[in-house]
Amino acid sequence: MLWETIRLAFIAIVRNKLRSFLTVLGVVIGVAAVIAMVTVGQGSSAQVSANVASLGTNVLIVRPGKRMMGPGTRDTSPAFTLRDVEALQELPVIRSVAPNTSSGQTVIYGNANATTSITGTTSDYLTVANWVLDSGRAFTMAEERQGAAVCVLGDTVRQKLFGAADPLGRTVRIRSISCEVVGLLQAKGAGSFGQDQDDLVLMPIRTVQRRLAGDQDVSGMSIALQEGVSATRGIREISALLRERRRIGPGDEENFSVTDMKEIASMLTSINTVLAGLLSSVAAVSLLVGGIGIMNIMLVSVTERTREIGIRLAVGATAGQVLTQFLVEAVVLSVLGGMIGIAAGLGLAFAASRYMLIPFTPDPLVVLLAFGFSALVGVIFGYFPARRAARLDPIEALRHQ
Repeated sequence: MLWETIRLAFIAIVRNKLRSFLTVLGVVIGVAAVIAMVTVGQGSSAQVSANVASLGTNVLIVRPGKRMMGPGTRDTSPAFTLRDVEALQELPVIRSVAPNTSSGQTVIYGNANATTSITGTTSDYLTVANWVLDSGRAFTMAEERQGAAVCVLGDTVRQKLFGAADPLGRTVRIRSISCEVVGLLQAKGAGSFGQDQDDLVLMPIRTVQRRLAGDQDVSGMSIALQEGVSATRGIREISALLRERRRIGPGDEENFSVTDMKEIASMLTSINTVLAGLLSSVAAVSLLVGGIGIMNIMLVSVTERTREIGIRLAVGATAGQVLTQFLVEAVVLSVLGGMIGIAAGLGLAFAASRYMLIPFTPDPLVVLLAFGFSALVGVIFGYFPARRAARLDPIEALRHQ
C-alpha cells in the first residue's frame, strides 16, 4: 500500500512538472545555501588553523606601537634596534628571536621582474616562522654580520623571474644591489587573509637597513619561546625587559605590543564561526519559505483535485489513505528538493573552496541534518493540505466541477 501511495505521488508530481519544480525550488535554495555556507565556513577555519601552524608553535609577535589604534591616528613610537634583539636573546625563556624589517621593491633578472616584499631578517626567521628550504641554504653568521648581498627567494618570486630554471647561484638586481640567490623556500600558499605568503624575498637585515631602508630600524620581531614556557610567562618577561630598555615608567602605557599567535588564531576562528552561523541562519529562512511554498501548492492541488478525492472516498478509500497520499506527495517534493539542494550546495562549496584557496571540508552531519530538515519541512507543511483533503465530504466533492 505504501509503495502504491508513493507511486501515485510521483505520478501526480510528474503530471505537473512546472508546478512541482517551483515547489521544490525554495527547498533546493535553502538546503544548498546552508550546506555551502557551513562548508565554506569550516574550510576557512581549517585554513586559519593551518596558516597559524605554518607560522610556528609557541610564537610571539612583537611590534612597536600600541596594539589598537583609532582611525586617523599616527603612531610615533620608536622602532626597535638590533641591540633590543640581542638583549631579548639573553632571556632564558626565549629560544630564538628573528628581527624583521620590510621594504617593497622590484626584483629584476634579465628581462623578467617582480614587485615584491623584501624582508630583512636573520636565519632564525626560517625556524621561528616555520619556513622550510626547498633547496640551497640560509644566510651564514658572517653574511648577516657583514650585510652581504645574498637572498632567499619565495616560490612566487622564483616562478616570476626564473620559471622552471634553477635560480641558485644566479644574481638578481634589487635597485643598485646585485644579490646572489643562495636559497629557495618551499611554497606555503595563501595566508589567512588571502595574501600570497610565497611572494617575498629574504635578505640579511643589515643589508636591507644599510642599502634599502637607509636606517637602523627593526619594525618587528618574531620570538620562539622555549619548550614548556607558556605564552603568558613569555609575554610578561619580554614586556618587562622592553619596558626597561625603552624607559617606560611604572604605570605608564607601553609603546609596543606583544601578541600570541594562538590568540590571533582564536580570534580569526571565532569571526569565521560567527559569520558562518549568521549566513547559515539567513539561508535557513529559505527552507521556511520553501515549506510555505509547498503548503500553498498542495492547497491548490487539493482544490484542483477535489473531484478525484471525492471519487476515491466514494469507492471506499478511507480518510487516512487520502491524508497519507497527499502527505507523501509533500514529503516526496521536499525530499527531492533536499537531494538536489545537497548536490548543489556541495558543488557551490567545492567551487568556492577552489576560488578562495581553502580546504574543501564537507561535514556529513551537516548534510544529514539538512536532508532531515527538508523531509521535516514536507511533513509539517504538507500535513494541513493533506488533512483538508481527507476531511472533504464525498458528496460535496463529487458535485465540484
